[in-house]
Amino acid sequence: MKPSRTLLIGVGSLLLLAICLGSAHALKLAVPAAIDALLVAFLLVSLLLAAVDAWRVYHMPAPRCQRSVAHSLSLGRSTEVTLSFSHHYKKSLQLQCFDHLPDSFQTEQLPYSVTLQPGHISSSHYRLTPLLRGSFSILGCAVRLPSPMGLWTAQHFLKEHSTVRVYPDFARVQSGQLQASEHWLSQLGVQQQQRRGSGLEFHQLREFRTDDSLKQIDWKATARKRTPIAREYQDERDQQIIFLLDCGRSMRSQDGPLSHLDHALNACLLLAYTALRQGDAVGLQTFAGHQRIIAPRKGQAQMSVLLNNLYDIQATQNSADYSAIVQQLLVTQKRRALVIVISSLADEADSDLILAMQLLKKHHRTLLVSLREEVLDQLRSQPVQNYQQALLYCGGIDYLQTRQHNQQKLLNQGVDLLDVRPSQLTAKLISQYLKIKKSGHY
Repeated sequence: MKPSRTLLIGVGSLLLLAICLGSAHALKLAVPAAIDALLVAFLLVSLLLAAVDAWRVYHMPAPRCQRSVAHSLSLGRSTEVTLSFSHHYKKSLQLQCFDHLPDSFQTEQLPYSVTLQPGHISSSHYRLTPLLRGSFSILGCAVRLPSPMGLWTAQHFLKEHSTVRVYPDFARVQSGQLQASEHWLSQLGVQQQQRRGSGLEFHQLREFRTDDSLKQIDWKATARKRTPIAREYQDERDQQIIFLLDCGRSMRSQDGPLSHLDHALNACLLLAYTALRQGDAVGLQTFAGHQRIIAPRKGQAQMSVLLNNLYDIQATQNSADYSAIVQQLLVTQKRRALVIVISSLADEADSDLILAMQLLKKHHRTLLVSLREEVLDQLRSQPVQNYQQALLYCGGIDYLQTRQHNQQKLLNQGVDLLDVRPSQLTAKLISQYLKIKKSGHY
C-alpha cells in the first residue's frame, strides 16, 4: 500500500505551514494562538481520515482477472491480449494494471488504466510481440486500486497463469495455404525453371499437341486411336528430403530482429510445406546442440510435427561436428534422399566439413547452404570517407575474399554450395529445390 499523490501533497502542505509557523515563533512574530490550534486540529483530522481510508482500502477485496491470449504465437508477429476484470464494488473506480510478461515480449500500452463499473465486467486490450521462440509462462498481473477517499493506493498481484508457445514465423505458411501453389511461390520470389525433357514419372495419355516432342508419342496408343497420342509426365513424387540444421554457435549471428537460426527455421518450414505439397516426404535432424530427429513422412500432418518439435530449439555455444551427424544419418537413412545441410560457414575451410560432404555425396544428393551476414554486403556498398571506414572496408573485403576462396575449395571437391543472405534464404532454397526436382537427378 502506497500513499497517493493527493496525500503526499497534503502532507507536504501541512509540513510547509508548520515550518512557516515555527519560523514565525522563532522570530518572535505575533501569531494568533488560534492558528496553532487550527493547524493541530487539522493535522489530527487528516491523520484520522488517512487511517480510516487506509483501513478501508486494506480490506477492499481485489478484483478477479481473466486473460485471453492465443496459446500459439508467431515469432515477430504482434497479437492482441485481453484482460477482463470482474468485481463487486458499489462505485466506479479507476484501476491501473500491468501484466507480468517475460522479458522476451515487447509490449505496447502498458501500464494502462481501466474504469471498473458496478455490475459490469470491464475489459482492456494491449498488444505484444514475441521476440524469442519457445514456451513461456505469464504468471499474473499487478493492479493498483485507489482508496475510497483517494489517499492511498493498494497494489495486488492477481494470479492468472497463461502458457504460450512462440513458434517460428508460420504465418506465411498459413497464408500460403490460401493461394494456388504457383501464385504463392511467385510471391515469395521463387523462379521456377522449365522442365527439361519429359520428367521421370508417367502421368497420363492425351492428344498430341504442337509443342510436344516426338519422343512423347505413344505409338501403340496412336495406332489404336488412329490419331497422335502423347505421354504426359510429371515431376517424380514420393521422394525424400532431409534437413541437417546446424544449431551451433555459428548460427547465433543476428541479422535484424532474427538470428541465422530463425531465418533457417523459417526457410525449412516453407520448403517443407512446398515439398509436402509436391508429394515428397520431409524429415529433419539438428546438430551442434539439443538433437532433434524427425523421420521423413509425407502428408500435411508432417507440418504440425515439424512445428511442435522445432519451435523451442535455440542456438548453443557448441561447434558443429559434421562428420558425426553424417555418420549418424547414414545409419538411419538407407533410402537415397536430397540432404540439405544448413549452416553458417566461417572464413576458414573446415576439412571435417569437406570429408563429411564427400562421404554424404556417395549415398545421397546433397546441397550445402551457407548463410552470409547481411553486413558484409552492406559494407561493400558504403562509401569510404575517413581512415576508420577505410580500415573497416579493407577488413571486410579481406574477410569476404578469404571466405570465397575457402568456398571455392568446397566447389572444387564437387560439393553443391548455396551461399546466400538470410533475407533471401527462403526464395533461393525453394528455387534450388525445384530446380533439382525438375532435373530428375536425385
